[in-house]
Amino acid sequence: MSLPSMRYLLLLSFAFSSGCEQHQGAEEAPKVVVEVPEGPVPGPKDLLKSVVRISTTQQAWNQAQPWEKLSPSTRRSLGAIVAKDKVLTTAEMAADATYIELESSDGKRLAPAKVLAVDYEANLALLGVESETDAKFFDGTDPLEIAARPKPGETLDIVQLEENGTPLVTTGAIQSIDIVSNFLPGQFFLTYEVKASMQSAANSFSLPVLRDGKLAGILTSYDSKDQLSDVMATDIVERFVREAGDGDYAGFPSLGISTTRTEDINFRAWLKLTEDVGGLYVSIVRVGSAAEKAGLKKGDVIVSIDGHDIDRLGYFDDPHYGRLYWSHLVRGAKSSGDKVLMEIIRDGQRSKVEAELDRRDEKDQLVPGYTFGKAPSYLVKGGLVFQELTRPLLESFGEEWQSRAPLNLLDVFENPQKYEARGRRIVFLAGVIATPATVGYEPLRNMVVTKVNGKDIKDMKSLIEAFKEPGAEGMHQIEFDEEKFKVHLDEAISTAVDSQLIQRGLAPLSRAED
Repeated sequence: MSLPSMRYLLLLSFAFSSGCEQHQGAEEAPKVVVEVPEGPVPGPKDLLKSVVRISTTQQAWNQAQPWEKLSPSTRRSLGAIVAKDKVLTTAEMAADATYIELESSDGKRLAPAKVLAVDYEANLALLGVESETDAKFFDGTDPLEIAARPKPGETLDIVQLEENGTPLVTTGAIQSIDIVSNFLPGQFFLTYEVKASMQSAANSFSLPVLRDGKLAGILTSYDSKDQLSDVMATDIVERFVREAGDGDYAGFPSLGISTTRTEDINFRAWLKLTEDVGGLYVSIVRVGSAAEKAGLKKGDVIVSIDGHDIDRLGYFDDPHYGRLYWSHLVRGAKSSGDKVLMEIIRDGQRSKVEAELDRRDEKDQLVPGYTFGKAPSYLVKGGLVFQELTRPLLESFGEEWQSRAPLNLLDVFENPQKYEARGRRIVFLAGVIATPATVGYEPLRNMVVTKVNGKDIKDMKSLIEAFKEPGAEGMHQIEFDEEKFKVHLDEAISTAVDSQLIQRGLAPLSRAED
């Protein structure tokens, strides 16, 4: 396999999710130049006891036609054994997986695997064997310990495994350390940027990264042109492995706010900020978030977190890594249930706010940002196709979905606080199949449903229930946001159409996932 092929495995695949990106508004971290050996060298044979090949078959749901799945695909990677029966890899290897298999480094042992814990936001997953009868797969293995945290300029060893079982080690230097999104957009975690001249090898979708023979991180992408790798940092890997190991993983917490920098002179004057303070302006406080519960308000300016001064761009001085973006103080340095103390300026006056961090489950979001492993909720009634709004559904509008998707749906996604009172989900008419029941309605699509037969629609379950009781003269009345528009659907005709759709293979006609 050539280096471009490897880049396809490590980089191009991310184009279908988000790619790697720095935190919005972040400055480029300073680079450190260190001389390292060129290219990979054979690794010690002992490494073979600490790594395993991972193969996954993945099949996502078709967002445009939610009753069917897309074609399956496969991925292969190299995982790190981190306990006597646990393997660490990226969440991308577990996303929408229908089958996962572990293979020993010598190729002599295979075992079906299952996901023990997964964090799609941090892009990490912990795997184990499917059943106790396969536990012997780990006989003779040697779990990796977690390394001490490296510093900028130090070197790390990227581990690969050739098809013939030969371990390869490529030494690379940490050029910079920053808060980066490497899988899901908007989810930023501490990441090392490593300069290393890697060679193509099998199982290279993600790779273990070592420091002094111990696990220092997981490689999540490799750019063969610039010979740069993004490596999930030791801090994040250590916390995930420790907290996921007991089978009760809560995930990395969040504060639940959006912020704006305060470097503009006029903006600072309006906020009554003196020259000797930095600070971040709180532009949004999400409903039900840790920040809201703590009393943080829109318009507050956060000037320090746990004693770390926050500058006008949102950075603080970490005693180990140097200059980092503030979010690491919440998402990297803390666990769910931990407290964070913030010093704020409100109307020119200083005060302190203490928040107990938590993690709101994605299924509780009005518009879920990801739905891996979950079938889309939908209803087909007489040819009218209804769906629940999710980010993956918006992304189905194409690469430029943020400008191509319908404006009303984008508004819900971008300003969910305006719609929280509606219910648990936003249900909309996604499209219309031409049938005897939908004559004249064929052009309708992307309209948010508010009521059916006089009942408020709060999610797909409530929509399905509302259609069970038609109104006067056997007619369903559907109301929408758009100009209080209404659609009338004949129950008898639509029921007959539903039977025909089932006969033609469109089944089931509804699904309501929790």
